[in-house]
Order: sequence, then C-alpha cells, then structure tokens
Amino acid sequence: MSSVDQQALTDALNAEYAAVYGYGVISAYAAADRNKIILEFTAAHRARRQSTIDALKAMDAPVPGPAPAYPPPSPVNNPIPAAKFAVTVESDTAIAWRSLVERTDSTELRRMGVEALTDCAVRLATWQQILGTSPATSAFPGRA
Repeated sequence: MSSVDQQALTDALNAEYAAVYGYGVISAYAAADRNKIILEFTAAHRARRQSTIDALKAMDAPVPGPAPAYPPPSPVNNPIPAAKFAVTVESDTAIAWRSLVERTDSTELRRMGVEALTDCAVRLATWQQILGTSPATSAFPGRA
C-alpha cells in the first residue's frame, strides 16, 4: 500500500475516533427515545474503528491513538443540538471515507471506503430525517 493509502486510512481512523467520542456527547443530551439508534450507531463506529486499525496494522503502518477530546463545533445541551451534532459527526466521517475512496488505487481499500461511506450516508439520512430536513439525503454524501 502506498503512503497516500496509509494517510487516507489514518485520516479515516481519526474520523472514527472522533465519531465514537462524539456519540458519547450525543448520548448525554439526546432524547431518550433515540437511545437505541445511538447505541447502534456507536457500535457501528466502534466496529469501523477497529477494522480500520486492523487494516493499518496489516499494512505495517503506525496506528495513531485517539486525541484526548473532540469538542463539538457548537454547544450541545439538549436534544436538538445533540441531533445536529450527530449530523456533523456523520458528515465528517463520510468526508473522510469519501476521501479514501477518491485517493486509493487499492481495490480492497476502495471497497472498505465505499462500505463505510454508505453506512455514514444511511446514518446521516436518519439524523436528517429526525431533524425534519428535506431532503434527508444528498446525491453525493461526503462531499464537503
């Protein structure tokens, strides 16, 4: 794997670290009826984080640890900001995975990136729908 692949995968790992952290913040303030999807989405990001770590290790690449914190871009203090932060989390992870897809020449990494991007797009659409955003989906998820 190339250094470009390694950097793109490291960027995706950092986005997954931030997503897992972000869902901890989201869970503290989200409406109680959102707990099930928050648990599901957190588990998905944890699994994706681990598969990304495994892919880096398979490349004999260094695996960075998480940052101490990933502050939200705006205060999260009730369910609406929590849902908006979830949109940001999913958008940010989609951007990282789309970047991997665009930058890699590896079929294996491209497949991994497309799967991750698709998962992010579905979660993003879920949060957009919760917030009443119309349309809830975008034609090109992960486009900054």
